[in-house]
Amino acid sequence: QLQLVESGGGLVQPGGSLRLSCAVSGFTLDYYAIGWFRQAPGKEREGVSCLSKSGGRTNYADSVKGRFTISRDNAKNTVYLQMNSLKSEDAAIYYCAADPRLVGLCVLSSSRPYAYWGQGTQVTVSS
Repeated sequence: QLQLVESGGGLVQPGGSLRLSCAVSGFTLDYYAIGWFRQAPGKEREGVSCLSKSGGRTNYADSVKGRFTISRDNAKNTVYLQMNSLKSEDAAIYYCAADPRLVGLCVLSSSRPYAYWGQGTQVTVSS
């Protein structure tokens, strides 16, 4: 059974850092594109970062470029999102998603291409 479980969210002050984890089971990371999305109250879900099937290509939303880094550890079947210099506008529920059909540069403009989703982890940025 394919499963994604996010963790690592919490409360952090502006300027602080968090590392989110997405532990996957039931599939091999090499064959799936992985995306991180977020949704704040009253807003649409937006793409944050993603990793192509092979792990060789990454994509970032303009709002997080230079601050967030996506990576993966195949041995642990885990994808990470390192978030630095956090701002209040980064506060949201963060979801990881996976899909085996995406090729080339992974998609951030829409969540619809991703078939499999985790339950989300809350990130709060506040002083």
